[in-house]
Amino acid sequence: MENQSRRKFLHAISMLAAGAALTSPLYGFSAAKKLRIVLVGTGVRGTSFWGKRLVEQYPDKLQFVGLCDINPGRLEFAKKFMGVDCPVSTDFDKMLKEQKPDLVIVTTKDSTHHEFIIKGLKAGHDVLTEKPLTIDENKCQQILEAERASNKKLIVGFNYRWGPYVTKIKELLHNNSIGPITSVDFNWYLNVHHGASYFRRWHGLMNSGGSLWVHKATHHFDLLNWWLDSDPEEVFAYGALEHYGKNGPFRAANCRPCEHKSECKYYWDITKSSHDMRLYVDNEKYDGYLRDGCVYRNEIDIYDKMSAQIKYANNTVVNYSLTTYSPFEGWRIAFNGQKGRIEAWTDIPFLKNENLDQEALHAAEMNQNLKEDTQVEPVILFKNWEDYKTINVTSERGGHGGGDKRLHDRIFVNPNGADPLKHSAGLRDGIMSVLIGIAARKSIQSGKPVQISSLTDVKPSANRM
Repeated sequence: MENQSRRKFLHAISMLAAGAALTSPLYGFSAAKKLRIVLVGTGVRGTSFWGKRLVEQYPDKLQFVGLCDINPGRLEFAKKFMGVDCPVSTDFDKMLKEQKPDLVIVTTKDSTHHEFIIKGLKAGHDVLTEKPLTIDENKCQQILEAERASNKKLIVGFNYRWGPYVTKIKELLHNNSIGPITSVDFNWYLNVHHGASYFRRWHGLMNSGGSLWVHKATHHFDLLNWWLDSDPEEVFAYGALEHYGKNGPFRAANCRPCEHKSECKYYWDITKSSHDMRLYVDNEKYDGYLRDGCVYRNEIDIYDKMSAQIKYANNTVVNYSLTTYSPFEGWRIAFNGQKGRIEAWTDIPFLKNENLDQEALHAAEMNQNLKEDTQVEPVILFKNWEDYKTINVTSERGGHGGGDKRLHDRIFVNPNGADPLKHSAGLRDGIMSVLIGIAARKSIQSGKPVQISSLTDVKPSANRM
């Protein structure tokens, strides 16, 4: 029975990774035979979204049989916070051998994703990784080759796809509501609270997070690839560091000991968060990681303003920009088609005459428990020679617009359900989303357009399978 259950799990995992799950990976797993999971990387994303939430929502489906991290203090905190009773280890290889999991979940620093993905695949385990897949084209190729050499599969945890609002846009495009898409304008705004948080953390270093072209924009590029149902072909980009880092009027290693607290607009008091204090500050002594790093540190080397033009294999042209110090947080997009236009946006305060608390906005988005906090945002459908139509879409504000819980349910509850809009994401999706950001970095450095086909052996397709 155990071997039969595992075979069914492995088959369905492969179907899910391909975006065509036909059989539930949990078929045969029950209270008597739960899915065995090992988590590597016990930062905030790992312990909450891929940790505590799974424990609380799917106790009859899965169990954590191991936690791994380089920081032993964070490991002990993670075990208590997640409410699990399983071994913890700083030795990933040893944990795999001892625990023999069905699934490895990778939520480490972006630059190390490939290491644990590849080790997991080579050791004979299926792997689920947090986005982004990795940070450069060489690591992408290594992951590709590791999956091909194994009989295991890799799932990339793209949650934005699953929100009701972005799904409505996909539905309209899928139904050819405005004809073939010719161009897209896509602008994403990070406010001075959320945007600054990336520059406080390890994400501000190119060799750790690959820049926000990769760490953050992988979400946006995956949405574009999914909406357009095509692969990117060529990228030309501009970018610079003009606001954070060395541009600041003063600096320190981190906020707590800083002498400029009273005058720095970006001063952040981590001591107000008991969770962050226990997860990070109490464990600084093990690895020296300062969660409240100064946004003006000289070592910051990523871009804080970014703009790109992306040409798709189906001839759609996209103009994209990412702002990291906006007064408000939200995004706007417009699709131009041969027969009309679609305009959409979320959290643009002046369009609804709202005055949102910008500091609380990101916390609400990350919160997995905001069951009643819904919002209604319009999608505007224009058709040539006709009056425009306003389509109001209701979605949750928490859990990334309701995408988080829908992604989890798809993986752990209903992976065999119909997927007409191709929500499920696999390795190719992960690769194509990060390659846009990687190409953008290379374009900025060279001043020339970069061909996606030059980066890995995965070649762009005009129509995604």
